[in-house]
Amino acid sequence: MLSKASYGLIVILFLTLLLIEACKENRIDDPEMKAYIESLIKERKEKNYNFQFDINSPFNRDTTVSFKPLHYYEPNPDFVFKLNLFINEVQDTITILGTKGEKRPSILIGYLGLNYDDKIYKVNVYKSFSRTGDEYYSIWFTDKTTGNTTYGVGRYLDFELNDNPDFVYTIDFNRAYNPYCAYSALFTCPIPREEDYIDLDIEAGEKNFH
Repeated sequence: MLSKASYGLIVILFLTLLLIEACKENRIDDPEMKAYIESLIKERKEKNYNFQFDINSPFNRDTTVSFKPLHYYEPNPDFVFKLNLFINEVQDTITILGTKGEKRPSILIGYLGLNYDDKIYKVNVYKSFSRTGDEYYSIWFTDKTTGNTTYGVGRYLDFELNDNPDFVYTIDFNRAYNPYCAYSALFTCPIPREEDYIDLDIEAGEKNFH
């Protein structure tokens, strides 16, 4: 079994190579872009470390599942968008199914209008509630990669609602991640609805774990 130090060295080497490849492809053409990619790589390294060693990670809560580093697409600035949120006039409570068949009430608060190659795609934003009653906002989606290179249920993005109706949100699909049920059958997670499908190959963010 690798020590923490050895594992950390392997991860650093892997991510450094990833950064070098990005440079070779001329994807880092200014200091701001370089800083963004380095920040993204740092986040991924920290998540790998936490998933392996944090007692609350899915791999330590389910000891039947062996940890291995998560898989990602290379950082892709083409999948970072500046978008406005269109709030629904009527915010209906809808039922989202979980992967274990349970029903989860959520509120569809609105959508983001994503312009990609001169086509507009809807990205739905949901308000949900934790077991303690705290509200939080999420994007969950499927796309053309779902069930192929990415998790078959779908992927998620965290969302923080701003009170300013004219606020411009940064939506970064490089930060799209798998829910815990992608790693272990011990967990359940919301299943994106048919309306949450984005008809694109979103080759950014986390890939299949298995």
